[in-house]
Amino acid sequence: MRGLMIWVRLMVLAVAAACWGAAVLAEERLALVIGNSAYGSVSPLDNPVRDARLIAQTLEGLGFDVTLAADTRQIEMKRAIGQFGRKLRGAGEDATGLFYYAGHGVQSFGSNYLLPVDVALADAADLDLMAVEAQSVLRQMASARNRTNIVILDACRNNPFEAVADLNASGLAEMKAPTGTFLAYATAPGDVALDGTGENSPFTEALAREIVVPGAPVEQVFKQVRRAVLEQSGGGQTPWDTSSLVSDFVFAEAAPEAVMSAAEVQEAQIWRSVKASRDAMQIMLYLRGYGDGKHADEARGLLSELMAEELQGSAAVAAAPAAASAPAVADAETAMFEAAQGDGSKAAYEAYLMAYPEGQFAEMAAVELAAMRAGASQDPEAGAAVAAAPKAEPAPVPLPEAGPVTYASPLHSEMPQIAGLTLAEAVTRSPAFPPIEGLPESYWKGQACSSCHQWTRERLCTQGNTYLSLNMQRSLGKQHPFGGALKQALKSWAAGGCQ
Repeated sequence: MRGLMIWVRLMVLAVAAACWGAAVLAEERLALVIGNSAYGSVSPLDNPVRDARLIAQTLEGLGFDVTLAADTRQIEMKRAIGQFGRKLRGAGEDATGLFYYAGHGVQSFGSNYLLPVDVALADAADLDLMAVEAQSVLRQMASARNRTNIVILDACRNNPFEAVADLNASGLAEMKAPTGTFLAYATAPGDVALDGTGENSPFTEALAREIVVPGAPVEQVFKQVRRAVLEQSGGGQTPWDTSSLVSDFVFAEAAPEAVMSAAEVQEAQIWRSVKASRDAMQIMLYLRGYGDGKHADEARGLLSELMAEELQGSAAVAAAPAAASAPAVADAETAMFEAAQGDGSKAAYEAYLMAYPEGQFAEMAAVELAAMRAGASQDPEAGAAVAAAPKAEPAPVPLPEAGPVTYASPLHSEMPQIAGLTLAEAVTRSPAFPPIEGLPESYWKGQACSSCHQWTRERLCTQGNTYLSLNMQRSLGKQHPFGGALKQALKSWAAGGCQ
């Protein structure tokens, strides 16, 4: 009986292994990658061969059986395409076929042609005799009747036959995709793509980066490629695609325990772009949309790092002539505060306060933030956020009667940090405690106010005038590195016309 059970188990394992092997074969992936750079009769190109090698290497890492052809003549291109079609037909209906081409490509009478390196053309009527019609690739792939085919053409760099009559159209024409096909172009129909000044074209560089994202659907991959190329080209190049896919496809499978939803994939792609930018404004906007997302903690950490760099940069600027440096710093701070106002979120105002804890709009940002916290829903998390807000100081100590406050008059205050100082002198001193509760000591201790911003007499007057607003009265008793007395002094000075 025991022997029978062992035999049954072995048979089950054998059947399972056979099924697994069949599944692997059923999901066979085949790719033909062609890159042509070394043209003889037309202008050579720098990147196509490098582009083809990059894509071939990336696809091999994703499980594709790749055939790579570089600097091919017409007969070699046609032979490679024919062999690719035969392999695809033999792979079965569940196979995936992928064709990638980088090099010169032109259109004539609505048809697209890929140019071999030995192309030589004097008459437009000879084009189909000298080049390779792109439609022939689609015919080979469609003949396999397999489930998924992908065609990628980075072939619109320029028209090398502008001098040939009847052949002066730019870019490629849009082709109809047979059922089950995804067609991707480096740029929109009729437009010209960039060959690139680096090692690879902008389109191929973005493509190689995006197709390895685990779990990303093919549609999402090319959407992200489009975003990247648009940003790099300043809007000058728009990758294009058209699809007749009837099944889902991903280049890189996610591990079963780490399968991401479409929203999670999108967040991951957006975060990679934002992270690479190292732009505080972009990080702030990312946190607005994904404040509870998977990468939110990393985003806040990077924002803190950038803020530290900002403080160090401000300290260096403070040592330079104030007249030269103050306008640029003021413009950056104003832009960030206006962006926070337009955004209207907690994350936006928090980001501003992290960047400019003692900025000219800091009090307004703090009031807006406090109002948001006070109006939050009464749940435990909201309560914790309000509890964690900076504690208000006791009511400010009134200034003794000593005449109007001027910019150059000594301040009469019970606060030893500012007593006897003028306003101009007070703002050069070091804070007595952090301007924002919980701010690391390295950000503020032993540093002057000018480490965070560039105070000028005009900006101090602007700050003082904010305290005259009824909406800002409650901020006079809130935490400040020199207590409420300095705020009261600024208010009195502004009330007297900032004399």
